[in-house]
Amino acid sequence: MAKNKKYLAVKALVDNKKKYSLQEAVALVKKTSITKFDASIDIAIKLNLDTTKAEQQLRGTIALPYYFGKQIRVLVLSDDVTSTQAKEAGADHFGGKDKIDEIKNGWMDFDVIITSHKFMPELSKLGKILGPKGLMPNPKLGTVTTDVLKATKEFKKGKMNYRTDSYGNIHMIVGKISASGEKVVANIQALLEFIRSKRPSTVKGDYIQKVSISSTMGPSIKIDFNQI
Repeated sequence: MAKNKKYLAVKALVDNKKKYSLQEAVALVKKTSITKFDASIDIAIKLNLDTTKAEQQLRGTIALPYYFGKQIRVLVLSDDVTSTQAKEAGADHFGGKDKIDEIKNGWMDFDVIITSHKFMPELSKLGKILGPKGLMPNPKLGTVTTDVLKATKEFKKGKMNYRTDSYGNIHMIVGKISASGEKVVANIQALLEFIRSKRPSTVKGDYIQKVSISSTMGPSIKIDFNQI
């Protein structure tokens, strides 16, 4: 009950009929956080997409100016570089067929696999294991590459995957309550500029329909994205 009262108290600070400027929204999302821990600031972007059409299914990677997500555990599968080189680039795990066998046996102590095309035939056999968890390497995501060291450095610095859900929404972490408002604002501006650049040519009418941010367990705050 106490949680409900606290939530209702901060929710009353938000005008659901209003679209706030980006700076106002970020300040308000900090004010309406109710958790005792350092909550994440999440963004929800509603796009006018028909995700039954392949060309309107947005998916790829992005590196925001400031990264606030969890530390990404990278597994590098390669025989083109050494274990030392991979570790120096930031890899948490390194190997080849031996690591693929470990995955077959249930080992999953990683968040992303970076590899070369050479290992894809063996990895493709693990589709039922890696696919549902979104861990299958993909050239479109930069995780199947000829330069595994460069890709490893990029993901360790905060390069993230993004994709629309079946309703055309994109959800991402753009900050933390403890972060400066300027950094959160910069991330949101960069993300919206990037999403605009990915507009499919077949989309008619308004492309971005709604943008809102919220803290973990906090109320949603609408943003006037046309001013950004």
